[in-house]
Amino acid sequence: MSRRSLRAIGAGAATAALVGAVLATPPASAAPNNNSVKKLTKAVTPEGVLEHLEAFQDIADANGDRAAGRPGYDASVDYVVGQLEGAGYDPVVQEFDFPYFEENSELIRVSPDPTDFVDGVDFLRNNFDSGVPEGTATGPLVPVDVVVPAADLPANSNSSGCEAADFAGFPSGAVALMQRGTCGFAVKALNAQEAGASAVIIMNEGQPGRTGLVGMIGDATGLAIPAVFATSATGENLYSTPGATVTVTVDYTQETRSAYNVFAETAAGDDGNVVMAGAHLDSVQDGAGINDNGSGSAALLETAIQMKKVKPNNTVRFAWWGAEEEGLLGSEYYVENLSAAEADDIALYLNFDMVGSPNFMYGIYDGDNSSGTAPDGFIPPGSAEIEDVFEKYYADAGLPSQDTEFSGRSDYGPFIAIGIPAGGLFTGAEGVKTEAEAALYGGVAGASYDPCYHQPCDNLTGEGQDEALYDELAESTELVGNVSVDALDANSDAIATAVITFAFDTSTVNGVRKPGKSHGAGKSGQAFENSSPS
Repeated sequence: MSRRSLRAIGAGAATAALVGAVLATPPASAAPNNNSVKKLTKAVTPEGVLEHLEAFQDIADANGDRAAGRPGYDASVDYVVGQLEGAGYDPVVQEFDFPYFEENSELIRVSPDPTDFVDGVDFLRNNFDSGVPEGTATGPLVPVDVVVPAADLPANSNSSGCEAADFAGFPSGAVALMQRGTCGFAVKALNAQEAGASAVIIMNEGQPGRTGLVGMIGDATGLAIPAVFATSATGENLYSTPGATVTVTVDYTQETRSAYNVFAETAAGDDGNVVMAGAHLDSVQDGAGINDNGSGSAALLETAIQMKKVKPNNTVRFAWWGAEEEGLLGSEYYVENLSAAEADDIALYLNFDMVGSPNFMYGIYDGDNSSGTAPDGFIPPGSAEIEDVFEKYYADAGLPSQDTEFSGRSDYGPFIAIGIPAGGLFTGAEGVKTEAEAALYGGVAGASYDPCYHQPCDNLTGEGQDEALYDELAESTELVGNVSVDALDANSDAIATAVITFAFDTSTVNGVRKPGKSHGAGKSGQAFENSSPS
């Protein structure tokens, strides 16, 4: 094995003009009539899927990321639209507004031992009811009655910064380090400002249960300096560095912006029995989002391109969702704006979110709840039969597979909420691979399925990855950046298999069987000959 690096709708849905020009990447052209599992899985190749991933990487390189509400996402939309148009589709772009949030706050030890602490992990900016003053300040760190270690002290006993007298002799312009305790966060911050502090850091107290991050709220009327809350570990780290100089920055953007869903559907098929297949197109901020979820988006796009000349019995509607990382907002908007009749027309929904994790497992949404992780009544009837299709694909391809939780925590959530059967694939995120899974799939037990989940190293270049870990992963799978080519290949064929199967027959899911030729892709569950990975 090896590591490689590529270049360092419903009726009634609102539509919008495309944003920006379509990228210069040549549009794809549809292949011949790939109207069977055998033909379609042969046509959907890992090389074709990786070409789309390389385009997504290029977009991230040019724009910083592909997050909703930012230029890289708009360029991703343009790329998908251009590829669909090149294949002969007439794609539709659906615009929706969403609450955009961008956090640029920082906590840095400038000297000695320069350290950038991680926002959301090591510290949080304040969120006072009276407003959040923005700004940046650099100065010497001055602890104010901080007690370290505090584990043996009674909880909520520290009075650090609660009285003006606590700041006797405090040097003007210094950064005050205080400790959570007997008075409110706002009291501490305002007292520090009155004493001449240029910025405020309040650390958690340090006893069991009082070590992590909490939100600083309350009335801090008059506060004008940046203030952040730090974990007890971060505070102790700073406290233990005599003579430290630190920078505290509170900087964020909160406004309404637009994002987009992209749809394309087959020209043929029964519009009263629609098979939907979707993947979210956005990344998190500051990342290329190559596995999450460039992998699902690219595999779905190549499947759509290679299916263009198919004339299925049922309409197939492909969807690329916006703002999933902000809370499934694109799929929620789409489902909320369906009429009752339009919702009834959707036979099932297939979701593909992270299908190329470098330390992968082959996870199938547990539609029959055989693992018992979903509450009674949560999974719509018909979902078990979708799971059967994926299970048979892996079995016939000679590949292991396993249940993954049917939680609704990706874009299938809004669909199952209105009773639409759903299924999908998942190769793992921040969860840790077990010894038993490593024996089945290879990879590294004790490491995350995706060690770069929601991080900048979720890319095709390999930049920022733990080299020793990825070298070990490459012993059992071919890697291109943060993607396993083996998992991407197998799951691209699994996607193609499920889509073409249900395109011709959904009878096992909803009892609807349409007249027409199946071309070997008919009755779901019986169309798996020669469906092994390309």
